Amino acid sequence: MDLFTYQNEEQAPRAKLLADRMRPQTIEEYIGQSDIVGPGKLLRRAIEADQIASILLYGPPGCGKTTLAHIISKRTQGDFVKLNAVDASVKDVREVIEQARMTKNMYGRKTILFLDEVHRFNSSRQDALLPAVEQGVIIFIGATTENPFHYVNGALLSRSTLFQLHALTREDALTAMRRALSDRDRGLGFMDLRVEEEALQHIASMAGGDIRRALNALELAAVTTPSQPDGSVHVTLAVAEESIRKPTIRADESTQYDVLSAFHKSVRGSSDAALFWFLYAVEKLGMDPMTFIRRLIVACSEDIGLANPQAMVQAVTAMDAYHKIGWPEAKYNITQAILFAVESPKSNAAAIAIGNVMQTIEHIGSAEVPHHLRDTHYSGAERLGHVGYKYPHDYPGHYVKQAYLPERIAKKTFYQATNQGMEDKIRQNQERRK
Repeated sequence: MDLFTYQNEEQAPRAKLLADRMRPQTIEEYIGQSDIVGPGKLLRRAIEADQIASILLYGPPGCGKTTLAHIISKRTQGDFVKLNAVDASVKDVREVIEQARMTKNMYGRKTILFLDEVHRFNSSRQDALLPAVEQGVIIFIGATTENPFHYVNGALLSRSTLFQLHALTREDALTAMRRALSDRDRGLGFMDLRVEEEALQHIASMAGGDIRRALNALELAAVTTPSQPDGSVHVTLAVAEESIRKPTIRADESTQYDVLSAFHKSVRGSSDAALFWFLYAVEKLGMDPMTFIRRLIVACSEDIGLANPQAMVQAVTAMDAYHKIGWPEAKYNITQAILFAVESPKSNAAAIAIGNVMQTIEHIGSAEVPHHLRDTHYSGAERLGHVGYKYPHDYPGHYVKQAYLPERIAKKTFYQATNQGMEDKIRQNQERRK
């Protein structure tokens, strides 16, 4: 358990990394997220009035969730307690709740509990918070990088106001670095530091909107560059390139779900963006190609179906090729299957047929097999009335009309072919059989 205090900042302000020293102390210093903390916005009004209710902050790493909690801790007149779900236990939570209950009863003072990485708490540990939140014993602030609708209990989510924070931009990183360069007390303003604009631009681009990474790279460049004869430090583009080499790629679980969703929707939409999302995920995020091959196989039935049955063949063959020759050689086979699916005519008739059947099953409850369709491979079947089946191959066109469904739904049709691709021929056959 950690009370949110920063007493050491005054004692040794430069003992911490630049990103920690430059952490905004007030809402006015906060960078980005103007849609939720801009002047007049709900969350900003609540912070300024010290009237925070239970909230959940959701966004990628480095977007300012913990900084917002820090600002609230500075602003509130109540007690502020921080726990991290990685190492906190139910016992820790209950101790905070009991202390908060006593503080409220004895002094009428509120307690704000900030739970960082709340998605690391399993369902039972999140449940331990519910009574205290419902009774107003604590004000809950949760922070998560994962989709809260996947990782936060519905009951806790419904009792908190959700604020979605977005990844910060390179302009936000530039703002933070320029502020650090001019701040003599907390930043690098005490140095005779000259930073080329190209160097700042490079760091901002490589940081990918992560202000902490940008500031730490700037500090590394500043403190490791030899001084000039006049005592000044000159940070060039070359120095910046050594200080931060690769752009930040975020690949948390929620991001992976989103990329997979974009891939499937691109296939459905006949866009070769599907290939972009596949290669981006595998080459940059390190995702397993099989994740996309499995989704492609599903899409070939869900979104293409009988409009082009060969799409399924291509996808399954690509999976076989991947298993036999591995990555990266199978990249070509998988790409071929993806593009084949993208360019195929689309039909969701198979998916609609599934829905129609399931809806009918729910509606009728139980179903009896018509007598003429029942098994006759035993003596006595005729005596039970299992007669009347017409063998289609004995009739012209290998088709004969007869009931194949229970009597109550005998005329029901579940699959209706579209006029897309190969399915148009099936539609014509359906019309002829009517």
